[in-house]
Amino acid sequence: MTETQVQAAVEKFEALIREQNEHAERIAGQGDFVDYSTLSPIVIGVCGGDGIGPIITKESARVLEYMLADEVRAGKVVFKVIDGLTIENRVAAGKAIPDDVLEELKSCHVILKGPTTTPQAGDPWPNIESANVAMRKALDLFCNLRPVKVPEEGIDWTFFRENTEGAYAVGSKGVNVTDDLAMDFVVTTTEGTRRIAKLAYDYARRNGKERVSIVTKANVIKTTDGKFLRLCKEVGADYPEIITDEWYIDIMTAKLIDQKRRRDFKVIVLPNLYGDIITDEAAEFQGGVGTAGSANIGKKYAMFEAIHGSAPRMIREGRGQYADPCSMLRASVMLLSHIGYQKQADLLENALDICMFKEKKLQITGRDTGCTCAEFGDYVMQTVKGLCE
Repeated sequence: MTETQVQAAVEKFEALIREQNEHAERIAGQGDFVDYSTLSPIVIGVCGGDGIGPIITKESARVLEYMLADEVRAGKVVFKVIDGLTIENRVAAGKAIPDDVLEELKSCHVILKGPTTTPQAGDPWPNIESANVAMRKALDLFCNLRPVKVPEEGIDWTFFRENTEGAYAVGSKGVNVTDDLAMDFVVTTTEGTRRIAKLAYDYARRNGKERVSIVTKANVIKTTDGKFLRLCKEVGADYPEIITDEWYIDIMTAKLIDQKRRRDFKVIVLPNLYGDIITDEAAEFQGGVGTAGSANIGKKYAMFEAIHGSAPRMIREGRGQYADPCSMLRASVMLLSHIGYQKQADLLENALDICMFKEKKLQITGRDTGCTCAEFGDYVMQTVKGLCE
């Protein structure tokens, strides 16, 4: 390794330090959360993404429009379709999110977003940043909220995954120091950790959850994970009625499949990378990642999405119309709740439970052996109608 290579790496690292320090200073000066009851109209952006994204997003938007038909007619809610977040457009612009698309996203209050393709080594696409990561940073969607519930198994978990820091914060800005040495970086800030911890504990208090579990690998990743653990415990001290426990990520992944122990977990708060992995594992208990939605919450904006990817193979094989919309429909439940329409959220959630677990008149297989995405959407709306009669 030459001195020139060392100096080049140092310069890149210095730029990252300055960039992330600006992030830390910016979030420390933010105000309160938006009050949706004061907005008229509430603008819901519908952004399809790519792969199966446009298919399942369009279907979920159709169900949402059905659930909010009265509000749309009264001018209280407006739906805005946003195109341009495909991998082709992003590559052409050389950005994770093209500037014009980002401006359209910022014109909305909440966003229903379909899966997007993230290039990886060996792909034909250039190494552009994940659109999800870029959107979370651009809109400061610092909380990724993922619920998993399987009543018959005693599972009632709510994951609060920090969304804008950790190992994903500068995931595309690592340094290839030499051909033999590459380095990536992990970011943890004081405000970034405190605000996700406070959301988790506030949620536990409001919903009568008696335990918050903090998940890290602080025994090995001592600086950043250690800071995350320490700050979360400090926040937890303000909630004396709630039990705080701490777990290492490897043991937590094991205990989620422990039939006796997993019933103890209620609210889980954890850094970005660990949260991404463990919530996919958790989703398997309720039918897989295709059934799970997630909320990405900030103080000004919120985005709701599936937790799975864009499934380009389904499109290549001509099976897109059979894509499962349940993940996006679960995300739509969370969207309705977030903007203050809890009655509609509960109604849609009950209908999904009937369609997915109880009645199951239609099955989605991802192939022509099952129903289409649109047919399942019709089934959900018919079930909602039946619940209202």
